[in-house]
Amino acid sequence: MLEIERKFLVQNQDFKIEAFQSFEIKQGYLNSHPERTTRIRIKELEAFITVKGKSSENGLSRFEWEKEINLKDAEALLKLCESGKIEKTRYLIKSGNHTFEVDEFYGQNQGLIVAEVEMKSEEDEVILPKWLGKEVTGEQKYYNSALTQHPYCSWEK
Repeated sequence: MLEIERKFLVQNQDFKIEAFQSFEIKQGYLNSHPERTTRIRIKELEAFITVKGKSSENGLSRFEWEKEINLKDAEALLKLCESGKIEKTRYLIKSGNHTFEVDEFYGQNQGLIVAEVEMKSEEDEVILPKWLGKEVTGEQKYYNSALTQHPYCSWEK
């Protein structure tokens, strides 16, 4: 129930060569409040509802609860979500004992590529691939829920 992860920007497309799997994701938020988000996600033919709590002070951990739901129910719930949907391709890449999830965003978040790695503890040692850029763990503007409200295309770069 406790999610512990680090988040990084991605410098280039080299991660695609290392990916062992990729899939499309569409998601929206029934509630995008930073202290408690409720997400509906469709991943290929699977669907999930996820509730996340507020991040710890260092941004590494937060409560997460997820349950698989019927695809038709998820499609109906997506229509009820707040404005701003997330569309992305997720790539899975092994690095040592960990799997990085790299999200390449589309639509209003086109051009943003973010990598996350889940850990067993905050002290867990992770081998960082060369294609990783700046660490953005705990920077809320990179949370998917924040990207629905303030998309990447609206940022000053």
